[in-house]
Amino acid sequence: MARAIPEPERHITHGRVFRIAFPIVLSNATVPILGAVDTGVVGQLGDPVPIGAVGVGAIVLTAIYWIFGFLRMGTTGLTSQAHGAGRTGEVAALLTRALMIGLSAGICLVALQIWIFAGAFMVSPASAEVESMARAYMQIRIWSAPAVIALYGITGWLVALERTRAVLVLQIWMNGLNIVLDLWFVLGLGWGVEGVAFATFLAEWSGLALGFWLCRDAFRVPAWRDWTRVFDAVALRNMAQVNFDILLRSLMLEVIFVSFLLLGGRFDDVTLAANQVLLQFLNITAYAMDGFAFTAEALVGQAMGARSVTRLRRGALLATHWALGTNVVLAAAFALAGGLLIDVMTTAPMVREAARDYLPYMVAAPVLGVGAWMLDGIFIGATRSGDMRNMMVLSLAAYIVAALILVPWLGNHGLWLALLVSFVARGVTLGMRYPALERAAQA
Repeated sequence: MARAIPEPERHITHGRVFRIAFPIVLSNATVPILGAVDTGVVGQLGDPVPIGAVGVGAIVLTAIYWIFGFLRMGTTGLTSQAHGAGRTGEVAALLTRALMIGLSAGICLVALQIWIFAGAFMVSPASAEVESMARAYMQIRIWSAPAVIALYGITGWLVALERTRAVLVLQIWMNGLNIVLDLWFVLGLGWGVEGVAFATFLAEWSGLALGFWLCRDAFRVPAWRDWTRVFDAVALRNMAQVNFDILLRSLMLEVIFVSFLLLGGRFDDVTLAANQVLLQFLNITAYAMDGFAFTAEALVGQAMGARSVTRLRRGALLATHWALGTNVVLAAAFALAGGLLIDVMTTAPMVREAARDYLPYMVAAPVLGVGAWMLDGIFIGATRSGDMRNMMVLSLAAYIVAALILVPWLGNHGLWLALLVSFVARGVTLGMRYPALERAAQA
């Protein structure tokens, strides 16, 4: 196993940061491509209903699976710390725990699918035709829920060990196979919406199989099936606490974005569409930031495990320097080419004009949000999940106050300002807790 894991004692350099971050950035770049192909192949059927069905079904399932995103983050923090402390057996046991949680959670979703789908369509009703096709799509894809959620744990484990090239291979394999099967099942065999679902189902289970192979070194260490270690009460409680705190933090973050969309919908259709277009700029920024935030998670976690404040600080600073530089470039690109990107995403003249009015907020967002994104990664690596939860409470409160004051006064401009306030509040409040993180590393 040691041969597959980079030595945590190695000096932290710009090159090491780049080698960890770049594969994650490339991996994220493949995600929107798959969504475009899914939409494109059903779009060839000449009927808007399948397009809507795939869109609704994918959004519902993504939202449900996203609830378990804590497994990726918690696994990264705990595994990187065990690795930094040289606890090889615990590193292997953590992979087993993550896989057990992921597979069990997925089985529960399969068992509860009737009630999940009913609730989803109550919250987001669609036409009878779209709902019928969406249900058919979801009833196939839900059976890969165990694979999807278990892959969160595998991804977190690989990131913790700086094996981000393996994460890239995994993502390219899954998305590549999905695209090929999409084309074959839908355009070749004429399976329609069910073909898209079967393509994703097969790609996700094959991804889990590949994930097991990529983690094969862990299964050579007897500790992965040392059930006394795997079910150690203290370790399980710690893992549960970290994951629960991250879940609460993520749910509060989701409240901010969902309320942003709902409040934007209260203005008019043009404003709502413009906001949706501009949120794609934010997605681009988030995809880029993931690479450097994941890097901070791995390096900070290893430093915490080794009880090295020097390495912790250097890892956090170098990853943040790269993130800040990248975000400055993104801000400049949005300022110079944002109008062209808006024109590519929509042909509606009124939406184009409205989106340009609010474009300055997207120029500001990468720079104002870098602290929040990077400190999230730093605190995940340090497993300071209680601080993340508590500072998210304060950030949510700041967003609510800002929205209550600014939206009635400035309309949609006030809504965007409130969102930026939440970014700044998260960065500032976590930054205030950073000294305590360094003290914890020395304890």
